[in-house]
Amino acid sequence: MRIIQEHEKCIGCGSCAAICPKYWEISDDGKARLIGAKLNGVDFELEIKKVECNQEVADACPVQCIYVKS
Repeated sequence: MRIIQEHEKCIGCGSCAAICPKYWEISDDGKARLIGAKLNGVDFELEIKKVECNQEVADACPVQCIYVKS
């Protein structure tokens, strides 16, 4: 499974970090950062074994810039 974040679309609302602090934090630029993710083109991606709280994060994102893909 992969978590994908379109970083440029992020508005820094912080819902992801509040819901799932194991994977998400607010970075110095005021936007969410997917902890441990690597830049893949313009998006950040992280390979994971279990979805855990990340589907809830994707559903709660007000600008829908977070995706969970299998």
